[in-house]
Amino acid sequence: MAPLLQVSNLNAWYGESHVLHGVDMTVGEGETITILGRNGVGKTTTLRTIVGIIRERKGEIRFAGKDMLGVPLHRTAHNGIGFVPEERGIFSTLTVEENLMLPPVVAEGGMSLEEIYELFPNLLERRSSPGTKLSGGEQQMLAIARILRTGVKLLILDEPTEGLAPVIVQRIGEVLKTLKERGMTVLLVEQNFRFASRVADRFYLMDHGRMVANFPVGELPGKMDMLHKVLGV
Repeated sequence: MAPLLQVSNLNAWYGESHVLHGVDMTVGEGETITILGRNGVGKTTTLRTIVGIIRERKGEIRFAGKDMLGVPLHRTAHNGIGFVPEERGIFSTLTVEENLMLPPVVAEGGMSLEEIYELFPNLLERRSSPGTKLSGGEQQMLAIARILRTGVKLLILDEPTEGLAPVIVQRIGEVLKTLKERGMTVLLVEQNFRFASRVADRFYLMDHGRMVANFPVGELPGKMDMLHKVLGV
């Protein structure tokens, strides 16, 4: 599988605090990759460093063969990377449909509104509602859907199921499987191990700012002792 995203020896800092220590990671085109790890080990920092929110960084980040280390944050999406942060970033003064229409289309292949509403029926029902009047689960759906309209090649999700009801978690899992069938590449950070085990092709296990393991979903049963030790699952 050709690497769409290649991260090599990635280091990052918050001021004087060195938080990533030589992270190596590869995401193949069409893969769904989940980064696992306890709170505070650097998972979200890894995502934020890849997309360019954290600028104190060194190492190598290549996306579709292009060196991304010097690319400014506002050009990240134009290069094909879409990021849904944990806080979602829904605009309260805009309706659901206005939120969906706000991001620019950066490449061919993005979903139409009709396709988005078919994938997220809840959003069709609430399309005239202000964005922050939605439930937490509906806001997460909107945050994901907004990126899908743009035509990016890589969808990055930070804790997409955090605090959501089980029925919504199940729906987001179904959406990710549908996106995989469409060829979308997905990189996510997830605390919900059971959810992650149903959607991921491969896992990276993170501890203390480093990737300490990398294995496909088929090896999951044999890795449970290690996961229990590192994650407490």
